Amino acid sequence: MRVIIFGASGMVGHGTLRACLRDDEVTEVLAVIRRPLTLEHPKLRQIVHDDFTDYTAIEDQLRNLDACFFCLGVSALGLDEQEYTRVTHDYTLAAARTLHTANPALTFVYVSGAGTDNTGRGRQMWARVKGRTENELLAMLMRAYMFRPGYIQPVNGAVSRTASYRALYRVTGSLYPLLRRALPRHVTTTDAVGHAMLAVATPHTTAPTVLTNADINRLAAPPAPAEHPQGPHAIRESPREREVLGLRSPQPAARPWPGVGSRRALMVAMGIRPGAGT
Repeated sequence: MRVIIFGASGMVGHGTLRACLRDDEVTEVLAVIRRPLTLEHPKLRQIVHDDFTDYTAIEDQLRNLDACFFCLGVSALGLDEQEYTRVTHDYTLAAARTLHTANPALTFVYVSGAGTDNTGRGRQMWARVKGRTENELLAMLMRAYMFRPGYIQPVNGAVSRTASYRALYRVTGSLYPLLRRALPRHVTTTDAVGHAMLAVATPHTTAPTVLTNADINRLAAPPAPAEHPQGPHAIRESPREREVLGLRSPQPAARPWPGVGSRRALMVAMGIRPGAGT
């Protein structure tokens, strides 16, 4: 399977790239990026491209593909609707049109978000823009899946580009085992998103067109081993490459939280008084 990833340098794209490079069914990964990744791998081919509204200059390289994983995105914080639409809608549709023309049977997976509004009448700007993007993709493409994750925990070296999110993830990193057990339908990880994308791109996989966190977790393959197996696709592991792929030395296990399976314990651990406002 030949796949293409947009946004491979971002948090979600990191998990998707990692899953693709470690999957034996994937024979080649094309990454469309503005700046080269500090990573080498026999299956990875990087295409440096600046204009994400026009792919004419590289369209000859975008043929004979089986799947596209569109992970490119931006936070709506601090952006007006015009700028947010340009990145969220215009970039996505430009890529989809080009790829659909060159690969009519291609599977296109778009990372949207929980709370996306397909009606166009919602009060939240980001939800309307993502909803419009979803609608146009589904109308255009033969095989398209809209991923609507809620909370995504970055794992294995994935890092958010948004400073406020990085601060949040530093706090929630140790809490994630609790969140996963108490709220399994509302949380997922960057690795799980990547594995679920590969699952829907596989022929004969049964999945809804719009996928929630629960769907993503159901489709995600078991966690990959700590190290990539040796063989024809062995990773050339410089320190930076190991960091990008999450191949780090084992860390001491975190101390378990008391009552890990209890919603009440989760609330106490997060400083929320049970019964207050619930």
